[in-house]
Amino acid sequence: MNDPIIALTFDDGPNVTITPLVLDVLEKHDVTGTFFLIGKNMTPETEPVIRRALSMGCEIANHSYNHSYMDSMQTVEIMKEIALTEDRIRSVTGHGAAFFRPPYLAVSDEMYESIDHCFIAGLGCEDWEIEVTAKERIRRTLEQACDGAIILLHDMEDNYPTVEALDEIIVSLKGQGYHFATLSQLFKAKHIDPGDHAITRNKIYSVVG
Repeated sequence: MNDPIIALTFDDGPNVTITPLVLDVLEKHDVTGTFFLIGKNMTPETEPVIRRALSMGCEIANHSYNHSYMDSMQTVEIMKEIALTEDRIRSVTGHGAAFFRPPYLAVSDEMYESIDHCFIAGLGCEDWEIEVTAKERIRRTLEQACDGAIILLHDMEDNYPTVEALDEIIVSLKGQGYHFATLSQLFKAKHIDPGDHAITRNKIYSVVG
């Protein structure tokens, strides 16, 4: 594939309000995304939302259990944050996650040594800030878009401006010829194995390629 490829990713879910609205927009445009889930948010109430995402071809990834700063944690604490979330992911998907996004994008050598996942950052638009309008989120996202980009958005509670922005983001990127992919699909298209630690160790990806 010679056309540019891009991955939409969403942090801080799942929930039963904003996550379903994000899925509605993705489904409307027949595109997929990758959802970085907080373990404690994975409950019997939100499980149907996760299953819907999976049925649409979306990918599930790890965003820690408590969404605390992990760069000051010791190994035991780090591993607990990951393991608890992995257990909940496996209970729904049947397998573990390939990707991890550190809360607040804060990393440490201890984290790289303790976490057996490919680390993902992303090109964000500060969409966790209520002062950033939907129009500005669109502008910032499109300005950063490039082949291999990982777009960092949030499906956290009450984040309606991102739902509003997402529709135009997708339409505009499609108009520019972009194809949308999950993270696994993006890495495969760029011929990088996220499980190959000789390549991915001590890296945090915002653009793949």
